[in-house]
Amino acid sequence: MVTLVGMQGNFESALKELVELDYDAIEAYEAAINRLENGRYKDVLNGFKADHQRHVTDLSGLLKKHNQEPPTGPSIGKQWLTKGKVVLANLVGDDAILAAMSSNEDDTNTAYERMNERLDKWEDAVEILKRGLTDEKRHKAWLAGSHSQGGNSRNKSEDVDAETSTTSEIET
Repeated sequence: MVTLVGMQGNFESALKELVELDYDAIEAYEAAINRLENGRYKDVLNGFKADHQRHVTDLSGLLKKHNQEPPTGPSIGKQWLTKGKVVLANLVGDDAILAAMSSNEDDTNTAYERMNERLDKWEDAVEILKRGLTDEKRHKAWLAGSHSQGGNSRNKSEDVDAETSTTSEIET
């Protein structure tokens, strides 16, 4: 899916779309976590899901501060696209699930990049959006590294530590 988040005509609308995208990501992470076999992968993805939950909280608070009503859940159409990739990937294992999540993170990275580049963003949104983009880049880097070796994720695999972005070997 290619996201249009951040391309809306005004900042308020774009921010609401971003909140919906974070809700979509939460649902996709939940679907992935429920289908993964590797416990370490589940732990890392739980951390990423928590980042998206924080994004929703922070961005919703920002909207309320500016007398805007924040979304209360995912967008109806997009949630099936993001979650659906994970459900279908379950047919072929952990590596496919992580690849589906990596694809979803392409969209969140693009959205946060666009939001950070907007000239009409609120001054009090700057740090929140920067933090969000930093989180999204970390998610994408880990997901790209976690399954890039291919093969069975139940064996030895390269693992990028989600907290420190260092690489280490783990046995599963």
